[in-house]
Amino acid sequence: MSGMILCRTLKKVLFIPKCHLLWRSQAGRNQLRMASSHPVAAVCQMTSTPDKEANFTTCERLVKQAKEGRASMVFLPEGFDYIGSSREETLQLSESLQGDTISRYTKLAKELNVWLSLGGFHERGHDWENDRRIYNSHVIINEQGGIVSVYRKGHLFDVELANRGVSLKESAFTIPGPSLVPPVETPVGKVGLGICYDLRFPELSLALQRQGAEILTYPSAFTVATGAAHWEVLLRARAIETQCFVLAAAQVGAHHAKRSSYGHALAVDPWGVVMGDCGGTEGGVALVEINLQRLQDTRRDMPVQQHKRQSEYYCGLD
Repeated sequence: MSGMILCRTLKKVLFIPKCHLLWRSQAGRNQLRMASSHPVAAVCQMTSTPDKEANFTTCERLVKQAKEGRASMVFLPEGFDYIGSSREETLQLSESLQGDTISRYTKLAKELNVWLSLGGFHERGHDWENDRRIYNSHVIINEQGGIVSVYRKGHLFDVELANRGVSLKESAFTIPGPSLVPPVETPVGKVGLGICYDLRFPELSLALQRQGAEILTYPSAFTVATGAAHWEVLLRARAIETQCFVLAAAQVGAHHAKRSSYGHALAVDPWGVVMGDCGGTEGGVALVEINLQRLQDTRRDMPVQQHKRQSEYYCGLD
């Protein structure tokens, strides 16, 4: 099966809405497993609420579905732990990395022998007892249940779009992360970490690509207004300019009376082709095979990085 045919098959067939499994028989499962030797990534979509227990139940179900689809790494969206209905509730529900929530996910990863990308965990800040501020943290857990990397979101979403009904000020309670973190070697490739609004800053994706990233990931909770206008085009642009795979787990639907998310969790290949799309109405999983040969071929055939000029050239107008 060629790479392009496989992408189309994955986009149309391997999306698992809610808890309804695609595979009706053992024969179907065996056929999927034998289709290719390339590693499988699972890009998840869900609707978080302030109910942390219900959110964990949803995530656990998605991860188990992904594992049944032979995923070796599962990507969960920003706010997978919860999305609060107020600043006070958001802060009150937050935890440290040593708290119960992350502990449950480390156990889940070990139990299922799968890597997890937990994008957008509400982590209590370094001076929590004094300032009551948090980080928006992207946590990577390996198949042994160990935390191997933590990226704290550097670009905070402070946006007022009065004519589109968007008013969010993330910096009111969130600390901007101090730095990028190196790409993480995983079973699906070298993964560069971002979160949601980071998507709008190509400098971040290019920096990760220069450090060897093969996959960029942007777990998100995009607003409906900004998602409809910009979500897919930004993800495809980041894939095209870096010649990386881009995986973007997403929140979808109404979290509470004050907030809804756009959905359309996406997987994009290094040529900018959409490999999987979870749609804009319900939770689910998109399973995509990561063929790094496609990345190498793209970079060989169009050697953009080799054609770049020295940094002084681009600063000539400063």
